[in-house]
Formats: sequence, structure tokens, C-alpha cells
Amino acid sequence: MLYQIKKYIQFLLKSSNQHGVHSPFVYQLVTHCFYNRQPYTDYNSLKTYRAALIKNQTALQVTDLGMGSKKNKTTQRQVSELAKTAGSTLKRAKLAYRISHYFKPQQILELGSSLGIATQAFHLGHPAAKITTVEGCPNIAAFTKNNLSNYTNISCKTGAFKTFLNAENKTTWDIVFFDGHHNKDATLAYFQALLPQTHNDTLFIFDDIYWSPNMTDAWETIKKHPKVTVTIDIFFWGLVFFRQEQVKQHFTIRV
Repeated sequence: MLYQIKKYIQFLLKSSNQHGVHSPFVYQLVTHCFYNRQPYTDYNSLKTYRAALIKNQTALQVTDLGMGSKKNKTTQRQVSELAKTAGSTLKRAKLAYRISHYFKPQQILELGSSLGIATQAFHLGHPAAKITTVEGCPNIAAFTKNNLSNYTNISCKTGAFKTFLNAENKTTWDIVFFDGHHNKDATLAYFQALLPQTHNDTLFIFDDIYWSPNMTDAWETIKKHPKVTVTIDIFFWGLVFFRQEQVKQHFTIRV
């Protein structure tokens, strides 16, 4: 926690808004997506879904294949607790919605379904997108699959990310959301495994880049990769683009 507080203070000191951006692509993204204040009616669905989870007292036996929770190491967890500590916040869900709405992706991969808060947001932002979401814990996966059963174009998979990636049929992804294994070596392995399945306009989103010094090291390594041209640090997420028409630039933006 102290590490995250220190990094957040550093983030605030060096971050800017749209006025510090000298890239037309990033400027448009910041002003028309990040700072889009339109009160979408779908936000009510995001709020209702998350609120229902926070009230849900169902106990699930949890198998953590990643780093797990920093706050609770017990194997049995209530859905309400998972929603508060492991699920996306409403602010992040709204941003996921706007990103999906802005880019209108056709194929989305989510590594780490958790309770489906971000999954629902990506779907509502662009319902035509085909979403593949992978969850390592069988009980959470089953719960979330049932919760999302009324939504079309969402395919819920259960198992280790590495197993899924090894068996995957090499879909070309428009958006990949890395949100389930907060570990440097694993994050870099998934990044490398999915690089061949990108195109010029693919967006990678890495959750909790300041989770630990280990995760921050992973983020810094990813920024330096020769295929990466544009990165945007918004503190809780790191966004990565592969747009070859742009010079390599790194942005730190308050959202």
C-alpha cells in the first residue's frame, strides 16, 4: 500500500490533461473518450450490476491462479467482498464502456473475468463485439458465466491463461484486457504470446501497473518493446498501442 501511495503522488506530479498532449491521436482519445462526460443510459446498467454483486452474500470457494488478494488470503470468499476488492470500480467500468464505445472493436479478449464487471462494460459499450473472457477460478467462472448469460457475444472460458493461449486459434484481437495475474514474469509472457495476434490498431490494457514494484517493472519493460509506439499511463491502467505511423511516445494522463 505504501508503494502505491508513493507512486500515486509521483503520478500526480508528472501527469497532465489534454493540454499537455501533442499527438492528434491521443488528444482525440483523451478529449472524446477519457473526458467524455455524456451521461450514457447504459451507466445505469453498470451501476445496477455492480450494486447487485456488492449485496450478494453467496460464498464461493476461490482458487487463485494469479497473485490473489492483498487483503484476504482465505479460500472462501463472499461475492460481495470480491466485488468490493477484486472487481472493477464503477469509475473503471464506465471508462471500459467508453473505450469500447469509442473504438468499436470486433474482437475483445479479457484475461481475468472476475465477476464480469468489466466484461459487461465492454459489451454494453459496443454490443456487436465478440468478447472472450477467461477466468482461472472454476467457481468464480461458473458464477460469472451464469450472471452474464443474458448477454450475447460473450464467451466465458475457464482455466489458466497460459493453457488458453496455447490452445487459442490465433484470433486477431482489437482489445486485450490483462486483469488477472499481477506478476511481472506472467504479464510479460502473456504480452509476448499475444503480440503475434495484434494489428496496427490493437489496444492492450494492463490493469494495476502500480500493484507492486514487480508489476511496474513489467510495465516499464513493455513500454520499451520495439513494437510498442504509444503508451498512456492513467495510473490504475496502462494502455499500449502499436500504431506504426506514430513516433514512440509515452503519456501520463489524469482521468
